[in-house]
Amino acid sequence: MTDVLHNSRFLRACRGEPTDATPIWLNRQAGRYMQEYHDVKGKTPSLTFFKTPHLSAQVTCDAQRILGVDAAILFADLLPVLEPMGLTLDYLPGVGPDIANPVRTNADIDALQVTKAADTQPFIGEAVRLIRQELPADIPLIGFAGAPFTLASYAIEGRGTKTYSELKTMMFGDEGAWFALLDRITDVVADYLNFQIDSGVQAIQVFDSWVGCIGPVEYERYMLPHTKRLLDAVSGRVPVIHFGTGNPALVPLMAKAGGDVLALDWRSPLVETWDATGLRAVQGNMDPFYLVAGRQPTLAAAKRLLDEVDGRSGHIFNLGHGIHLTTPPDNVKALVDFVHESTAG
Repeated sequence: MTDVLHNSRFLRACRGEPTDATPIWLNRQAGRYMQEYHDVKGKTPSLTFFKTPHLSAQVTCDAQRILGVDAAILFADLLPVLEPMGLTLDYLPGVGPDIANPVRTNADIDALQVTKAADTQPFIGEAVRLIRQELPADIPLIGFAGAPFTLASYAIEGRGTKTYSELKTMMFGDEGAWFALLDRITDVVADYLNFQIDSGVQAIQVFDSWVGCIGPVEYERYMLPHTKRLLDAVSGRVPVIHFGTGNPALVPLMAKAGGDVLALDWRSPLVETWDATGLRAVQGNMDPFYLVAGRQPTLAAAKRLLDEVDGRSGHIFNLGHGIHLTTPPDNVKALVDFVHESTAG
């Protein structure tokens, strides 16, 4: 890694070091709210879009350039890593991700393949290479993957859910099946993240988007060992951001599981949680719907958060979840500019 990347705002903040202004990047900063995204995607099916390196690279770099954020994040999706394992994945209009053969039995789990990303997903490595060529020299690239719990949840449920009924039935009713599934997914995701690092990303974010559906006792029993094993597998190579949503009671256990930066959603008070975990760095945690509501509420919410942090080293400004598709792009750019201008110096 070059000195200019190593000393970038974002990576300095990941290490808890002082920065000349608070770094900011945003979950789902390359996405459907941007016209430029639609111009690139056109009528390309979503799964094809994710697997086409030059398209992924273009929307990744477009978002960084347009917004002026301090890091880019690889444009991809959480779920294609499951496809080479033997799951049939598609993205359906009005539905979203759909797995036609969800994992429900021990035989289903036994049939899953533990694959190597370099063999099954070379398009990810090529996208990283193209993005790194195009990004400014001082802008880090973040790679990512879903946490084992979230990926297992999708694998079991097959699509989005409000009840998590199939997931919890397996987790509570057949621990052997649950742990066998988690072991296989963790192996695959650890290799996938290391492949991204080998390909040239400067940091990793692990998304546990569905983990808020369980409580602390269940997290510690059914999830923590697998998340810890995943994070241990990449620890020390690049900064690792650990992101979960939906249940502040899980935050101490997430911190125990690992990661250099704990990314919080808006349900957790940022500084109070930061102090309680004792971590060097935190990321977050503005509600993304301020951006939908308008520029004035967005900047007021950002100011409240920055005032709370009060210039403390190790804060990376982000949202508590992804930018919503109805967000006006001008509001996003205004937020980025405000964070930089109000914390400079």
